[in-house]
Amino acid sequence: MKQISINTTISVLSKNELSQEELSLMMHAVDARSKAYAPYSNFTVGAAILLDNGVIVQGSNQENAAYPSGLCAERVAIFYAGATYPDAKIVKMFITASPKDRDLEEPIPPCGSCRQSIAEYEFKQDLPIAIFFMGAKGEIYKSDSLKNILPLVFDKNHL
Repeated sequence: MKQISINTTISVLSKNELSQEELSLMMHAVDARSKAYAPYSNFTVGAAILLDNGVIVQGSNQENAAYPSGLCAERVAIFYAGATYPDAKIVKMFITASPKDRDLEEPIPPCGSCRQSIAEYEFKQDLPIAIFFMGAKGEIYKSDSLKNILPLVFDKNHL
């Protein structure tokens, strides 16, 4: 049997290790999380995307009683950015997630569907997207590319 070993690197940061731009993006993500509509899971997520034109796009999770009809914060933001600024490239994405009843300290990465959606934009723009993710407080994880958190990515080359 042949085996493949996959290694990835994620940076672990504190708030004081972020640049002013990154702190601002983090605060935009926190603001977006406060606008989440999560009456069923009570789990709120906010995302903020920095585009290469300097625009910051926010998204929050939006739930629905018919669960599959809801949408994650990351996809709300990335689809809005793609629809509104189709020629802009995504430089950085900040994500914060936590239950409403406590401040989660564990960094929460994007779900599988969101990773696949981010991958599409990373391939489309042919540039990596830096992804920062955190709970409500505590450490911040940084991936320099979606490929670090979805190493066996499915893309257009498989079609």
